[in-house]
Amino acid sequence: MVKIQNEQDIHDFVRGCTLMGTGGGGDPKDGIDWLRTALDEDLTLSFTPHEEVKDDAWTVCPFLMGSIAPRTEEAKQRMQALGLTKESVKSIQAEAVRLLESYTKAEIQAIVPIELGGSNTPGAVVAAARLRVPIVDGDYTGRAIPEIPQTTPYLNGLSLWPIASIDKYGNKAIITESTGYEMAERMGKFLAAASFGLAGQAGFLLKGKDMKRALIPKTLSKCLEIGRLIRTSRAAGRNPVEETVKQLNGWLLFEGHISNKEWEDKEGYYWGTHTLSGIGRFAGQEFKIWFKNENHISWLNGEPYVTSPDMIIVVDRESGEPFANSHIAEGHSVAVIGLRAVEQFRSPKGLDILGPPHFGFDIEYQPIETVAKRGEG
Repeated sequence: MVKIQNEQDIHDFVRGCTLMGTGGGGDPKDGIDWLRTALDEDLTLSFTPHEEVKDDAWTVCPFLMGSIAPRTEEAKQRMQALGLTKESVKSIQAEAVRLLESYTKAEIQAIVPIELGGSNTPGAVVAAARLRVPIVDGDYTGRAIPEIPQTTPYLNGLSLWPIASIDKYGNKAIITESTGYEMAERMGKFLAAASFGLAGQAGFLLKGKDMKRALIPKTLSKCLEIGRLIRTSRAAGRNPVEETVKQLNGWLLFEGHISNKEWEDKEGYYWGTHTLSGIGRFAGQEFKIWFKNENHISWLNGEPYVTSPDMIIVVDRESGEPFANSHIAEGHSVAVIGLRAVEQFRSPKGLDILGPPHFGFDIEYQPIETVAKRGEG
């Protein structure tokens, strides 16, 4: 059983989660703080193999809903007027699980993260520790995603609702029914937007048998390994970016400086575009990345390049440290890594929810292994 046992493990795990979060998945600073607090309270942070969960056990998926965009002064003033001034909930994901358990009368026996990301995954790990139930070593996306339908339970025809929701200020709600995944997502987003940030929510109340059918296994231990690799490569004087690409069978898509950043907080999502000016062997070239929380569409010299569902990951060019999109600023020297998507998301149903047309782009999805060869030519 893999465990997070000390400060170094915390940073390694969050580093790996942030990298696999492709720019989204929450703020890694929160993930570090939550895990550190949990260790200070002597909570056990370990990953349970999915095979150990009984087929008839109830499992649930806690997640963060909302935008990580910086708050404007206008938003801060509105929060003050609404009484959103004192955070009273220590773990919004754990409390969301408790709320769902209370509503459904189901005894939760295991927690499953919805995705991989700097705070969403640690939040699920800490929620499990606080609830004294196992956290399954796996997740439902193999990356981070902006919309709940972009998950393997959806691809497998499993139900999302009922959903329990609670924000940091103690406001609670239950979504009992929905006309579909998209509407459930919309209601969840509006609940989060009401408190100008993130809400902890819990859904995908599944029996162990169904959970195993949808699960992408061993991804939490993989994140710990990736984070450790970046650190040890750097300490040994090796290039952490090259080592990461090699370890994950990925591609180095670009290296450059962030020359322009445009963003907005809209409909509960963090939207924007990063423009990169090439350096090194990419000198004289331009790379653009469009994001909706996570990175989804890229262009090399004005031509469509790697897109979701394949993964576009921005890291520091020297240290290999991955960036959440909210932490990227003009002037940063970065490298862009590309990884192949989980195969389920390359199916017709997967592409319908995570391919370029879903995000409003008239771009046909091309597998990264095909597109990256073109970029090397």
